[in-house]
Amino acid sequence: MKRRAPAPIDDDDSRLFREAIGEVRPLDPVQPRPAAAKPAPYPHMLEADEAAVPGELLDLAFDPALLEVGEELSYLRDGYSPKLLRQLKRGQFSVQDDIDLHQMNAAAAQASIVMFLAEAKQHGLRCVRIVHGKGLRSRSAGPVLKGLTDRMLRRRDDVIAFASARPAMGGTGAVVVLLKG
Repeated sequence: MKRRAPAPIDDDDSRLFREAIGEVRPLDPVQPRPAAAKPAPYPHMLEADEAAVPGELLDLAFDPALLEVGEELSYLRDGYSPKLLRQLKRGQFSVQDDIDLHQMNAAAAQASIVMFLAEAKQHGLRCVRIVHGKGLRSRSAGPVLKGLTDRMLRRRDDVIAFASARPAMGGTGAVVVLLKG
């Protein structure tokens, strides 16, 4: 269906319309209504997580026999306070850099540790982390890279102390090293 163009308005029609309507005054501008305030966010997931904690604590998802005991590395150079080693074990030093030795053989790991500690010294770093792994695939030889790291660090003059990392930072699969300043 085709729309027709409106008929043209002549002067008589326009005059009659104005007389019928009367005088016109412009309306004052109207301010838009303010938007409704948004509700504050509500932490639904936090509540759900908190409510689930008691049940999760009763249902242990790990084997307590797998907890690491007796595998910790620890060393303090003679002449330094034992308090320093305690602070290192508690994680009171900020780790400034780290290296991961996973997938390396002993020769590559040894070279990497030497280069890493040289760069740390060059940049003035005091606390670094070396991730050597737990040696779970080392068969009967035991953890190769862990033993290598332990021996190397004990022989270095620039190492003040080292200790196995806290569980969140690698546990017995990593060592936190305190270097001379």
